[in-house]
Amino acid sequence: MRSSRRAFVVASLVTLGCAATPVRAHGDAHARGSAAVVKEQKAWGVAGDARPGLRTIHVAMNDDMRFTPASITVDEGETVRIAVKNDGRLMHEFVLGTKEVHDEHAALMLKFPNMEHDEPYMVHVPPGRTGEIVWTFNRAGEFGFACLIAGHYQAGMVGQVRVRPRAAARH
Repeated sequence: MRSSRRAFVVASLVTLGCAATPVRAHGDAHARGSAAVVKEQKAWGVAGDARPGLRTIHVAMNDDMRFTPASITVDEGETVRIAVKNDGRLMHEFVLGTKEVHDEHAALMLKFPNMEHDEPYMVHVPPGRTGEIVWTFNRAGEFGFACLIAGHYQAGMVGQVRVRPRAAARH
């Protein structure tokens, strides 16, 4: 009896914990407002600090399910501002990550198209608007960006990020 009661209490606490977890809408609510950006190290880098003088990379998205440019190059350790303009009539997003992360997220978006999330490596951009990401690419390698709205990724809405190793590492 104690075992089943303990299981009930644990299940209840887990359920309450999940219900109390704050979630942000996958839509216009991607605006971060005054909340501090969580700087969690990812394989493709970490959220950067916006400051004057950052190089800005302009990327356009459209309803042909394409990004322009489809490839960007940065240097390891570089912090950049990525300004993403939605030239289409559909909602689009720009999400940095690895192919594995994009595959997993895209599969979830197909199952849960209204899934809620807000991370510093993604921006959801309504038609005719511009959003931005400030990111530090502190690891060399090949990464990607994608629109993970249901069906867009599957239609080929992807791009590539090449992070060149630091000059000292090239020897």
